[in-house]
Amino acid sequence: MKQLLFILLAMLVPSIAFASDAAHQTIDLTSHWVGYAAIVIFVLAYTLVILEEQLHLRKSKPVLLAAGLIWILIAWYYGAHGMPHAAEVAIRHNFLEYTELFFFLLVAMTYINAMLERDVFDALRDWLVMKGFSYKALFWLTGILAFFISPIADNLTTALIMCAVVLAVGKDEPKFIAISCINIVVGANAGGAFSPFGDITTLMVWQKGIIQFQEFFVLFIPSVVNFVIPAAIMQFAIPKGNPTAQSSEMTPIKHGGLVIVVLFILTIITAVSFHNFLHLPPVFGMMLGLAYLKFFGYYIRKSGQGEIDKSDMPNAHAIEDEGFDIFDKIAKAEWDTLFFFYGVILAVGGLGFIGYLGMTSEFMYGELGATNANILVGILSAIVDNIPVMFAVLTMNPDMSHTQWLLVTLTAGVGGSLLSIGSAAGVALMGQARGYYTFFSHLKWMPVIALGYAASIYVHLLING
Repeated sequence: MKQLLFILLAMLVPSIAFASDAAHQTIDLTSHWVGYAAIVIFVLAYTLVILEEQLHLRKSKPVLLAAGLIWILIAWYYGAHGMPHAAEVAIRHNFLEYTELFFFLLVAMTYINAMLERDVFDALRDWLVMKGFSYKALFWLTGILAFFISPIADNLTTALIMCAVVLAVGKDEPKFIAISCINIVVGANAGGAFSPFGDITTLMVWQKGIIQFQEFFVLFIPSVVNFVIPAAIMQFAIPKGNPTAQSSEMTPIKHGGLVIVVLFILTIITAVSFHNFLHLPPVFGMMLGLAYLKFFGYYIRKSGQGEIDKSDMPNAHAIEDEGFDIFDKIAKAEWDTLFFFYGVILAVGGLGFIGYLGMTSEFMYGELGATNANILVGILSAIVDNIPVMFAVLTMNPDMSHTQWLLVTLTAGVGGSLLSIGSAAGVALMGQARGYYTFFSHLKWMPVIALGYAASIYVHLLING
């Protein structure tokens, strides 16, 4: 009974992670008070993460604290039993995995912030607003754009841009805003599932070397199914007619904006080439791509096109004109997300080192079977976050076919669409479209989204099995 209890608890909290082979000796602490305390710490921390919007407490804070406390307990126990270096080896391995993903994401976020500063996304938003599309046409356009932009950018930024369009044209139709936001969340998550760059989970799978870059694209059709089925049903609830004509003017793209888009694509190509041809980690290709942006930023500043117009600013003479500063773009990265990622990987890594990996692996992939376990992963990612869930699966490294690895990549990516709190895109839009898009407005359409989820799994197994 006690083992069953811990298996179920380990399923509810994605407490599966890597215990380094180099540690040689590990102690099973799953029935020790250290293990109990670590689980309690993690559950309390993740409860605060889920309540982020209500408490206005950034999600990185509780997991950073939890990670530190869990490894303090582990290091103390191992030190007291004459194995002070076992915990050190394990935590270094987890930290190295985090570091690779950290710098990869930092470069991608820097490029996105540079494009935001050059008004690339504002120009796209204004173009859509000024075209005078009907409500139904805007519903489909914002969803389709979310689907196709997300694989290149990320689902969070993509969702925020498309939501800005919906809010700008739909202020007279609250129902249109709510349903369109649901469609955007589903589209952004589905689009991110077939690209290594579309979501942190797909990036983790790619960097781990389990799925090659080109192999992700076999998930394109299942991802389309996941998006199109809910959208095709929800469109019947969209109000008829056209939005009120907008008087806003088109935002021009600043000098170099489109070049930065090209450089970002070139950076992606560089990262893929490092992985495929040089057999180096993709993060090193991304760091080389950061050099492209830094040199182009230098050109923008020297050409005078990146300077700040201070003609109407008070005390302008006292302000240093730094113009287009690449470090300003780095500073505006999603640091809360990056530190949350650190806390999750280290906390989950600690729980796995304690010994929950084996029992959870045996239950999920032994008793339930790979397909059922991978479907469950997607459902869990809607309740908690897909990052710790996918990290758990990767570090557990169950023995399953390539089709099943593609399946868990798909389910972890699109499963978060089942609930508004299941993905970063959903949480962000609840804040941006406050009062229009809510947890319960999304929950109302969950059966339709679940239909798309089930259909995408069926299509994947049919065509890629």
